[in-house]
Order: sequence, then structure tokens, then C-alpha cells
Amino acid sequence: MRINHLADTVQVRRRRGAKLAAVTAAALAGLLAVSGCAGPQPLAAERAVSAVPAATGWLHTDGGAIKDSNNNRYTIKATSWFGLETPDCVPHGLWGTLTIDEALANIKSMGFNTVRLPFSNECLSATSIKGSVNYWANRAYNLEGKRPLDVMDTIVARAKANGLQIILDRHRPTSADQSPLWYTSAVPETKWISDWKMLADRYKNAPTVIGADLHNEPYGAATWGRGAAATDWQAAATRAGNAVLASNPKLLIIVEGIENQGDGTSTWWGGGLADVGAKPVVLSTPNRVVYSPHDYPASLFAQKWFSNPAYPANLPAVWDKNWGYIQKQGIAPILLGEFGSALATESDRQWMKSIVSYLATNKMSYAYWSFNPNSGITGGLVKSDWRTPEADKLAALAPILTAMPAVTVPVPTPSPTATVKPSPTATPSASSKPTATPTPKPTAPSGGAAISATWKATSSWNGGYVASIEAKGLRIGSSWSVSWNDPHVARVVNSWGVKCTIVPKVSVTCTGSDWAANILPGLKRTAGVQLDSLKAPVNPVLTVK
Repeated sequence: MRINHLADTVQVRRRRGAKLAAVTAAALAGLLAVSGCAGPQPLAAERAVSAVPAATGWLHTDGGAIKDSNNNRYTIKATSWFGLETPDCVPHGLWGTLTIDEALANIKSMGFNTVRLPFSNECLSATSIKGSVNYWANRAYNLEGKRPLDVMDTIVARAKANGLQIILDRHRPTSADQSPLWYTSAVPETKWISDWKMLADRYKNAPTVIGADLHNEPYGAATWGRGAAATDWQAAATRAGNAVLASNPKLLIIVEGIENQGDGTSTWWGGGLADVGAKPVVLSTPNRVVYSPHDYPASLFAQKWFSNPAYPANLPAVWDKNWGYIQKQGIAPILLGEFGSALATESDRQWMKSIVSYLATNKMSYAYWSFNPNSGITGGLVKSDWRTPEADKLAALAPILTAMPAVTVPVPTPSPTATVKPSPTATPSASSKPTATPTPKPTAPSGGAAISATWKATSSWNGGYVASIEAKGLRIGSSWSVSWNDPHVARVVNSWGVKCTIVPKVSVTCTGSDWAANILPGLKRTAGVQLDSLKAPVNPVLTVK
């Protein structure tokens, strides 16, 4: 997610009538048979319906519709869980006590059927997770020492276990920032395509992975079917799409729009698809292309249509012109790839109501931004504890969601490993760039302190930060603590390995707890805390005990 010049690191269609009744009758007959009761024999029509094979998971397109392997219309209902595209190279939220299965189960229970998983090429090539994870809380997945690509494998496997599908989203070339074009000097087109071919081949036997979102939010110089080859996004998407399908012809190829359209109008980054009608993406394998615009409210950028006196009644016409016509005219399906809001203003609430109505009326697929609460301007679907649902947002989305009952999913049993030392870390919110924070030198012990300690703000954003604390034992101790001044601190959001208290706008004190409570000479304990604070302190003086 990134909007104009605003930085941001921001169903199966139910069979009706006779078919539904037939399925119900067939299921009841099966239950009676299992219980030993013969029950009535199914009618011929019921036998025909029950003979329909289960959908394989792979999807395809048919005009303006997405369909499953049984040719039933299917609506992708996704939300983005970001982090694998950031300097951490791991989905966010795992720095605390949240587990992968807890996050996925929560997404499923909200009524989504798909997770859009952003990644960067840099993270795909990394040999280790750059930021830390609470490996103890997530010990069932044996992530310690693994590569980000292994983490992606785990997310895919656990998504399947939780009844979810995955869209892979190439969100950035490097983890530093988004790029206007699909290539950079560090990640040329050849690397972009070869990484996509690798992923397509890696998951070719995993129908959990349903689509490839080729490049997130082309903007600036990007053109559509015109101009120099170096900026022609339509031609590049065609090359990449054909390469991906050569490795796995069953994937959906998801193509975003551009900012500056051929008619001289501009819109959101990735949001302009007005030129598709004249020049669509045509791939060697048919029935694979899904177009994916992004759209946001006025709180992110004051697009001209927000000041129209007819607002919000003018919005459907704006969407029709920029991208809605593609599905309405049967050219290809639309997946609204990003939309979201904190719902903090009346204008935003009007926009949300309008776009949800538009999606519902036109039976369009979508991916809400985001699950993460640390998306700076939009916030997320859960509060800062990463568990409590944002009720107002889910109520706004209710017309296009399908509420699901809670289901207990077995979590894999961890393999025996050496003692795990959790060391969680976070990454900047989607709306802020990483803030470089110098690493303090270890605090020298004084007065018989049990530890020496180092402190580092591993992530900071507008309104909060995550601090990692490393304590090294100097003697045997049953307790230890680290304190520092923070003139902006307002609240402890989360902590692991420590219990923390604050004096508002004065200081923070964290005391070793749980697995990190005791300390021995030479033993290192790594813990962390997430705090609400206007600004992370720089090199604070630590007081250790």
C-alpha cells in the first residue's frame, strides 16, 4: 500500500432451490447410513448432485467471473497480512505471543477465505529472518534458523489447515520501499521474473496458493500499452504472466493498474485500469487474468472526486470509469486488491459504505488492507493486541463477509530442539519508513546488579515503538529489571519475557518474567516490549537491577 505522494508502509455461490435441497438430503442420508439407520434411498437427482467432485482449489476466469474447478462462481474475500516485504522478512505480530495459527484462525472467523501475503524479492533471497520472532510462542513451527522462504512455506501450510487460500503479492523489490516500476537497479526484470517462476514451481502442487499479484502499485512513470518498453507495465505484466503460467498454468495472474492513465487522468497508485478496454493483458494460457485496482478514502489523499458536491453519490461512476467496467462488460474479473480506512471521519465512513455496496452489488472479489493493526493511517482488523477484532470495521464489511463459526485446528507438534531463546522484533508500520536507531553500548553493572543490558528500538512508527532488551547475567539472580526514561510513553501494549510498567510521560520499567525471569552468569535473555509513545527515545540511559 502506498498512495500518491503519501508514504505508506500503509462464495462459492450457494446452490439454490432443488440443488441445495438435494445436497442436504444426500448428506442426511449419509449420516443415517453411518449411524446404522438405512433411511430412504436417495433420488436419482440427489445421486447426480452427490457425484459432483469436490472443488480442487484451483480457480479460473470466465468472462467477468472467477470460478472454481466445478465452474461455480467464486468470490475471493481476502485481507493482507504484511511483514514478509519489510526489513523483518516475517509477518508482523509474531514478536509477541501471537502464533501463526491464531492469526489465521482469526482471519477465517471474520469471514475471509483468503490471505494476501506481501513479500519482497530481498526477503525471498535472505538466508535468515532479519527481525526476530517469539520462537517460543511459535515453537510448533520450528522457525528458528529458517529462511523467510521457509516461513512462507509455513504460512501456506497453516493457511490450508485453517481453510484459507493464499495470494502471493510481490509488494516490493527490496524491503526498503516500494518502486514505481516492476524493476530497479538492485532487482532487474530478470530477477523479478525468475523469482516468480521459482514460486510458481514451488507451489504448483499446492492449490492453497491461488494467485500471483505480479507487482504492487505501479505509479509515476508506469504506462499501459504505450510509451517506452522500460515503462510499459501492460507489456511487462504479459511477459511475467506467461512466465509464471509456464511453471504453473493453474494460477490466477493478478495485474494491478497504474497511477497516470492514457487519457491524462490520475488516480491511486495501482488504481488506474481505464486503458484495459483498448489493450488488455492477453496471456498464452487463457482464463487466467484478474485485474486488481487499489482504492482509498480522502484521509489518505484528497483525490478530486472527494470534493465533488455530489459526493459520495459520484463514487460508483468514478469506479466504473477507472476499473469497474472491466468486470461489468465481461472482459475479466476484478479483485479490489487494497481498500481500507480507520473510519475516523464521516467522509471515510461514507466512502466505506459506498465501496462495500459497490462490491456487493457487482459481486466483486476484494482484499482488505489490512489485518495488521500497525498500518499507520488505516489501522487493521484487530486492535494493537493483535487479537481483539475491530468491531466497527467488521460491521462495515459485514455485507460482503460470511461469518464463520470458530473451529479448532490442530497445531503441529514441535520437533525436539535446543533451548529456545525468544527474541521478538517488529517492523515500522505500513505508513512509516524504518527509523535508524543507534544500538547502545551495554550498560556497565553497578551496585551488585545481576545483569548488564542493551536496548534497541527495533521498530518505530507514528505513535509507538517496539524495544528489544538483551540482558546478560553477571551473577545468579532470581530477578532482574531494566528501566529507561521516555517522556512520551502512554501505554504498554504488549510484552514478552518481561512484565513492564510505566510512569506516563516519564519512564518505563521492565522486569524479567516467565522463561526469562531467572538469570545465570553468562546467560543471555532477549525480551521485548511494544509501547504507545509519540516518539521512541534514542540511546536512553538504562538503569539495571
